[in-house]
Amino acid sequence: MTLQEQMDQINLAIQKIENGAQEYRIGNRLIRRGDLATLYRERRQLQQEIAAAENSDGIYTVAYYR
Repeated sequence: MTLQEQMDQINLAIQKIENGAQEYRIGNRLIRRGDLATLYRERRQLQQEIAAAENSDGIYTVAYYR
């Protein structure tokens, strides 16, 4: 899986949590999505990795718009 694919999955999970789908029930099972703070940290790390890969000189900027 590429870094961008990982980023897409994290952004989707964050979006679902922010839209109220932190947890839901299927029959008797309670499903809980990942912790939002953990997902934000992972996203920041991936942003840095993607930027570093795109800018081999080590200078980069990252912007995320919500």
